[in-house]
Amino acid sequence: MSLFTNGMECTSIFFINSFIVKAAMLDMMKLQNWLTSVFFLIVATVSNAEGAFVGVNVGTDVTDLPSASNVIAILKAHQITHVRLYDANEHILEALSNTGIEVIVGVTDEEILGIGESASVAASWITKNVAAYMPSTNITAISVGSEVLTSIPKVAPVLVPAMNHLHQALVASNLNFRVKVSTPLSMDVISRPFPPSTATFNSSWNSTMYQLLQFLKNTNSSYMLNAYPYYGYTRGDGIFPIEYALFQPLSSVKQIVDPNTLFHYNSMFDAMVDATYYAIQALNFNDIPIIVTETGWPSFGGASEQDATIKNAETYNNNLILRVLNGSGPPSQPKIPINTYIYELYNEDKRNGPISEKNWGVFHSNGSSVYHLSFGASNLSIGNSLASFCVAKDDADTDKLQDGLNWACGQGQANCAAIQPGRPCYLPNNLKTHASYAFNDYYQKMHDAGGTCDFDGTAITTTVDPSHGSCIYAGSSNSTIGGRSSSATAFGPVGPFGASLNLQVSSLQYLVSFISVLFAQVLL
Repeated sequence: MSLFTNGMECTSIFFINSFIVKAAMLDMMKLQNWLTSVFFLIVATVSNAEGAFVGVNVGTDVTDLPSASNVIAILKAHQITHVRLYDANEHILEALSNTGIEVIVGVTDEEILGIGESASVAASWITKNVAAYMPSTNITAISVGSEVLTSIPKVAPVLVPAMNHLHQALVASNLNFRVKVSTPLSMDVISRPFPPSTATFNSSWNSTMYQLLQFLKNTNSSYMLNAYPYYGYTRGDGIFPIEYALFQPLSSVKQIVDPNTLFHYNSMFDAMVDATYYAIQALNFNDIPIIVTETGWPSFGGASEQDATIKNAETYNNNLILRVLNGSGPPSQPKIPINTYIYELYNEDKRNGPISEKNWGVFHSNGSSVYHLSFGASNLSIGNSLASFCVAKDDADTDKLQDGLNWACGQGQANCAAIQPGRPCYLPNNLKTHASYAFNDYYQKMHDAGGTCDFDGTAITTTVDPSHGSCIYAGSSNSTIGGRSSSATAFGPVGPFGASLNLQVSSLQYLVSFISVLFAQVLL
């Protein structure tokens, strides 16, 4: 057993002993308040121990909206552990009770003015829409409006005051340990997002942005970003290749590089997130993490929306999930995961605007899938019935082959552990065999979602199993899991520390259970 685990056990024992002493010293009212604070502090700690995650937005502009219980059934069936609501829908919040699913509730645009002008209105909103459901419903954040600065700029003067009033109400309710307040912003608040290193917020919003960032910093809250490579591509007049928007490999002549930092951007998504980090830094703020509250791709559009296709939507969202669950950040912030919410759960047929606006959903209202989406690594397509493999061509250009290998093991998120020194597929130690292994691992994961076996013309498919000796390629009949772990990830990965992280969470969950029981006894 590791020192880390022993430390957690000692901490647990110390904590319990300390609790008993404190319980004996406090009167009933103080004990209740203390237990409430401790409970939410521990729950927040458990949540912070999780790895990167992908959640989903739940919109309700649907003619035949499923019942709340059916909505939750879909979330559970696909192991979706994080959702964002655009309001505080009481039926959905009640149905989410005791599911453990983390929830972002929304203040609608229409509610912002009243909350911004009155602290008592904010307090009533928190009592009705947050406190009334906790702790059984796992509310973790409040999103105030949606892209307020660019969609309803007249409300901008009261945006930060509204956030402050909500936070003060959370403090008064002992919920500020658990529930954070932020507001989703679009990429339009940034004047020029490329190159990322020179990105700044539109100067007309400098005062509001400074107040907003100061609030996020003071309350340890995240910057909420709505990032849409679909719009970045379709409105870019052909500046960027579609592969860049869809997380697909870029040829050597299409590489996207920031000329100031020389960072390579393999996806527009990463560039958008990084541009936002640089814009935040330009106002002299640091250590404010970014969470992507909306991103996605429409599966159908009108005559002028030719890139809104099922194939592109399927490719984008499957590659997005792989990218996020990798756990890394953008080039400038590689250690900060990009937790993300896909837009959206259902096609919202009642939405106004072009045809594409009604077709961002992953599911139809009857619960059927719009297209195949692998919500977690455990559900990835590992093999295929045709036993087709992707390998490097014999006459492939060496430089292109090296670029392809680097991409597959990096942005492509192929599992390249087996070709490291001392591992089963390291020998023969040459570029072609290592590239073949990496290309095939990527291909087996992604071909059902639009991933190709090309790698700038250096790869080709074959029905001949390239496995040799103890080196088993993904998709081989010699291995049902292609050398990868088959453990479930519940729309999020197992932590980077493996069992140690699981033990940490288990210890903390034990404390939560302990506090919950005592809390219940006190209230009796």
